[in-house]
Amino acid sequence: MTDTESATTRPRTAMSAAAPWDEDQVLALLELPFNDLMFKAHTTHRQQFDANEVQLSTLISIKTGACPEDCAYCPQSAHYQTGLKADRLMAVDDILAAARVAKHNGATRFCMGAAWRTPKGDDLETVIEAIKRVKSLGLETCATLGMLTADQARRLQAAGLDYYNHNLDTSAAFYGEIISTRSYDDRLQTLHFVRECGIHVCCGGIIGMGESRADRAALITTLANLPSYPESVPINMLVQIPGTPLHGAEKPDAFEFVRTIAVARITMPKAYVRLSAGRDEMNDELQAWCFFAGANSIFSGDKLLTTGNATAAHDQSLFERLGIRPLTM
Repeated sequence: MTDTESATTRPRTAMSAAAPWDEDQVLALLELPFNDLMFKAHTTHRQQFDANEVQLSTLISIKTGACPEDCAYCPQSAHYQTGLKADRLMAVDDILAAARVAKHNGATRFCMGAAWRTPKGDDLETVIEAIKRVKSLGLETCATLGMLTADQARRLQAAGLDYYNHNLDTSAAFYGEIISTRSYDDRLQTLHFVRECGIHVCCGGIIGMGESRADRAALITTLANLPSYPESVPINMLVQIPGTPLHGAEKPDAFEFVRTIAVARITMPKAYVRLSAGRDEMNDELQAWCFFAGANSIFSGDKLLTTGNATAAHDQSLFERLGIRPLTM
């Protein structure tokens, strides 16, 4: 039995659905009349969370560009000419300074992203030291560093890492249209190693890459049926970057995006569903619908890795208009 197979047969925990979902059930949810779906999702949300409270995370790029992977949406890939300047791994003191700013702006979780296929040698040691020092500020820590071995996951857990982000991005069937340098099973294997050593899982996907509604249903089904579904589920709207293969892709219908948020909430009721990349291109009304549908986490800060984000001032204004409060530690 492989590690991935053993992961799929482990007993379910409190973060798992009461019964497995199948793709037809999830697709049926996505196809409900909009008002019925919103009612179901919002009811589920209120059963688990304060409907007017949103968790704030801040994401920074601690190592930018020159990534050997060929993810078709990513400006950091070395395969594409996007004009992005590659930078070396940030010094720990600089990472800590950014974490202090994030905490001052209301973030309760600080996420560190590095454009690697997998972390190596001294680089991992630097990240481990950064995790320890960020935690000393009273922040939750999250990292996204590419694929991990079981030993690397254990070392990150020993350093105190709270969350590891490793998105599946899309369905297994559509995945090959987006990425060729890393398999779907590779991603599931990393999720298994992370979960096995006790780190919380952050895992979601991207909407707007040319996938079908059935692909979105399959992605959510995979996430919901993990032995323990992710504690954090980021739902990203594709940010189109000139020079990447997905630049110029047809943008998804806004209601389809809201539907995806809603179905993530219904199928993973205890998870924090994060409204992630693409918010700076969303109007306030769309974001409000997403919060009503069950999104209760956002990335706060002017930048997400290398792409723009809604400003903290705009978020504060929107929250005031909607009567939403940031979650506090």
